[in-house]
Amino acid sequence: QVQLVESGGGLVQAGGSLRLSCAASGSTFSRYGMGWFRQAPGKEREFVASISYSGRNTYYADSVKGRFTISRDNAKNTVYLQMNSLRPEDTAVYYCAAGRKPIATIDAYEYDYWGQGTQVTVSS
Repeated sequence: QVQLVESGGGLVQAGGSLRLSCAASGSTFSRYGMGWFRQAPGKEREFVASISYSGRNTYYADSVKGRFTISRDNAKNTVYLQMNSLRPEDTAVYYCAAGRKPIATIDAYEYDYWGQGTQVTVSS
């Protein structure tokens, strides 16, 4: 069992930056593929970014490519999402997810554990 706790969300003006963190419990974190998803009000949850167990492979949604960076520190059992040049359309609850497969994947069904989410609000 893996527990995920996100932090770092908040209110920021358009063009600003935030860094989200996701702390994972358990000793097997380094074996998991990790991902970030988000859900805006009235919309379905969507893929944002993912990273393989080693950090060598990453994927990004087209809407965040070039602005967001996913990374991980296996020694700290933590995955990060650095968000720059934020836009009002980035406003959403952001969820961290962990998958037993060690790959970076964009599919939500590949992830076995989910955090509770952290709110990100970008004002115009």
